[in-house]
Amino acid sequence: VIVEKAPKAKISDLDKQKYLVPSDLTVGQFYFLIRKRIHLRPEDALFFFVNNIIPPTSATMGSLYQ
Repeated sequence: VIVEKAPKAKISDLDKQKYLVPSDLTVGQFYFLIRKRIHLRPEDALFFFVNNIIPPTSATMGSLYQ
C-alpha cells in the first residue's frame, strides 16, 4: 500500500510511504495504524481515498486491491 498525504495537509510526514499489509486487514485497522504512526490527535480528521472514493472502514485491504 502506498500512502501519500495531500500537498496542503497540515500533518507531520510519514516515516515511510510504502506499507506491506495483510489482505485481511480492514481499512479501519489501517486507519488506526497510520494515526498512531503520525501521532494524530483524536479530534483531527484523517481521510483515505482509493481511486477518489472513500472506502468503508469494514472493507479489507485485499478487497480494495482487486
